[in-house]
Amino acid sequence: FSLTTFKREFDFDPNIIEVVVKNIKRIRKEKGITQEQLALDVGISYDYYRHFEADLGKEGISVINLYKISVVLGVDIGTFFVSK
Repeated sequence: FSLTTFKREFDFDPNIIEVVVKNIKRIRKEKGITQEQLALDVGISYDYYRHFEADLGKEGISVINLYKISVVLGVDIGTFFVSK
């Protein structure tokens, strides 16, 4: 018995990191939280977080920090991945 595997096609959003950053920034501002406060609450450096937003996530972010940001902002982590 052999399983056949083949390359399936998916429509991955090449700009998903940018979508995530823009959503985090929008939600952060709606909640009246500064970059500095969010960084402090999450446990990352302000400088790193400032660059994360300014460079639209080019340096990336860990899943654990993304999770922590969602907790601090009080939203489901999936909210960050929704294109608007």
